[in-house]
Amino acid sequence: MSSAKPLLTRVLHIALLGIVLHQLFGSAFVERPLPGDDPELPFVLHVWTGVGGLGVLFAFWAWIALREAGEKPFSQLVPWIFPRRVLAVLRDVDAIVGDLAAMRWPSLNRPALVSAIHGLGLLLATFLAASGALWYFVLDGSFAGKVMLLAHALAGNLMWAYLIGHAFMAILHHALGEDTLVAMFGFHPPRRDAPTFARAK
Repeated sequence: MSSAKPLLTRVLHIALLGIVLHQLFGSAFVERPLPGDDPELPFVLHVWTGVGGLGVLFAFWAWIALREAGEKPFSQLVPWIFPRRVLAVLRDVDAIVGDLAAMRWPSLNRPALVSAIHGLGLLLATFLAASGALWYFVLDGSFAGKVMLLAHALAGNLMWAYLIGHAFMAILHHALGEDTLVAMFGFHPPRRDAPTFARAK
């Protein structure tokens, strides 16, 4: 696999993270304009950054579909329609429950579950961007638009929870000796000799 492929994945990941952070923090300053009023700058930025985010997400999903072996395929990120992938996720969950039941610290090396969680984040970001665009450009002023706006707001709260949990787990991995943050945001390979916190003592 050429180095350009993981580079593109990281660039898309960083771009998406920046857009999500902007939208979440910026939403605190966004006010919908009243009928006949010109929208204020925070609202305009929120709308058009969301449209840009939809473009980044489209590129991300297209890249997931096209990239070669060596990176996570679509079936790992969205395992719910692939029985074999669902079983792998359930096995990871069962292993974590077993570790906790035996009073052991659970292993962080659960690739099927981790991939599925990453996929949920991408799906949630896609719904946020698509629902916002659909409300603003198609449904605004209708009852369906009000429903879509409510769903958009609820998805924003879920994204806050996802982002906080995702960041916590990434920092935990890194603190336990894995080059997680470098692998996510760095532009060079992780250390091959980095210890993996994969075995419960």
